[in-house]
Amino acid sequence: MSNSVIHAFFLGRAAAQAINRQLEDALTNALSELGKFDAEQRERLRQFTDQVIESANREAGAADSTISNTGSNTASNTGKTGSKPADLQAMIDELRAEIASLRTELKNYRKQS
Repeated sequence: MSNSVIHAFFLGRAAAQAINRQLEDALTNALSELGKFDAEQRERLRQFTDQVIESANREAGAADSTISNTGSNTASNTGKTGSKPADLQAMIDELRAEIASLRTELKNYRKQS
């Protein structure tokens, strides 16, 4: 075997190792970026969820204050004693009854006008 064949073998081997290192670095960087992207998306989703929950809580608080202000009217419509309903279905039923009452009064008002 000649010296040039051995030299070509080692040259090819060195080139393969260099390419292998480059591919390894590229794959590591790609996986790192993917991990960062995933973490950012999870954080954005968590922030969005927190904003939605906070907004819903504010609106629920406003609705509670509105319901407590009209509690005597709601109580007369539903036959309850003005206390807050114990469960969600009871609250929904009370709100539906109040809406029906308001629709009736609105129809009467429109007929008079």
